[in-house]
Amino acid sequence: MTAKPDHLCVLVHGLWGNPSHLKFLADSLRERHPEDKLHILVVKRNAGSFTYDGIETGGERVANEVEESIADLESNGHEIKKLSVVGYSLGGLISRYAIGLLYSKGLFERIEPVNFVTFATPHLGVRSPLRGYHNHVWNVLGARTLSFSGRQLFMIDEFRDTGKPLLSVLAAADSIFIRALSKFRRRSVYANVINDRTVAYYTAAFSQTDPYVDVNAININYVEGYGDVVVDNNKPPTLKELEPALSFPRRLQSSARSALDQAPLIAFMFLFIPVGSTLFLLNSAVQSVRSGQRLRLHEDGKAGADFRTYRVPLFNAMRKEVEDMFENMNNTQQQEYLAAGDEDIASPTQPISPRTRKPSFVTRKSSQSKSDVEKADKQEPSQFPALALTPEQFKMIENLDNVGFQKFPVFIHKHRHTHAAIIRRMNRKSFEEGYIIVRHWLDNFQL
Repeated sequence: MTAKPDHLCVLVHGLWGNPSHLKFLADSLRERHPEDKLHILVVKRNAGSFTYDGIETGGERVANEVEESIADLESNGHEIKKLSVVGYSLGGLISRYAIGLLYSKGLFERIEPVNFVTFATPHLGVRSPLRGYHNHVWNVLGARTLSFSGRQLFMIDEFRDTGKPLLSVLAAADSIFIRALSKFRRRSVYANVINDRTVAYYTAAFSQTDPYVDVNAININYVEGYGDVVVDNNKPPTLKELEPALSFPRRLQSSARSALDQAPLIAFMFLFIPVGSTLFLLNSAVQSVRSGQRLRLHEDGKAGADFRTYRVPLFNAMRKEVEDMFENMNNTQQQEYLAAGDEDIASPTQPISPRTRKPSFVTRKSSQSKSDVEKADKQEPSQFPALALTPEQFKMIENLDNVGFQKFPVFIHKHRHTHAAIIRRMNRKSFEEGYIIVRHWLDNFQL
């Protein structure tokens, strides 16, 4: 080859993942940018159960793999001048940690950071909004099912001597991680608006509102040229006019249909959970022990590299069943909203509407009459209320917004497993909308 590319793009998979999950992303990127234009590194050292070991450990492994890859390329006569990073799901958080380490070691002084992109990444963690007993129960139990990574994703950990959760440190305004993000020429996130059983819209897009709770009740604008898939975030969704209240027979019919729709979930709750949850918790205990053993080797420098060099000052087959269980349980959680008068704790970077009741796009299907809803709407704005997030999460939203991100909500219609479909994780015809999303990403990728 006469031309030697100077740009390295790093792809990082998510929880329970492996490099094959990113095959479609890597192949699409290679098809658009041949080997004489771009180097591609799909990281390998966090595969499978190694993702239980936490964001910090995963980030150190990725940083080490990136440095080794750059050194190998340079030893073969390639001068790397640009770096891009793409993270999927948990891989987006691991990527944010890794770039902070690379920044602190001075890598960005000689290599320009270009693109930083995440797909369906839980930037605010995965804890459900606070209100409601079922959300509290899941926030307690769910955090203990994914070992060290679970504690960090549910934000119940205390990172080192900071006394704060790792995700809060990762988004602190004066941290190396935010400084590293600010160096990238372009930052963007892709977030599923519905049916992501693992990562809800509000955390993937670090949004303190969720306009997509009832997609049938809103008007959605799409980016031209990308079908009814990539949502135009510059033209926010608006509420449709309320429909007239249904007659009693129609309401009865609707209730019966709703009950039938819920039948699979009810069966799942009563039949599968007693057995599945036992296996789930047993596997979680086993993985926690194994993860602890790996972490001790990691700390002692016996895991293939001395990762202690990355400890820098921060403010400058069972697995498939486990994944399904976690996603199904996580998907049953509901959004809750800040009470009236609490809006002052929300982030000032995003608009919200104060509320004393659930949004009209939720109540519109109830037995409440149209006149009653209209009367209530005259007393309060008919926009979207703030979710009942924690003060730390609102601060994370503010700091990430201040760095500057392009946000691309995506509406996948043809499959209910949108977490996998967003990157076409598997070669399925029903994942074909992933072609459109990846094409949009490639059209905006800068060399």
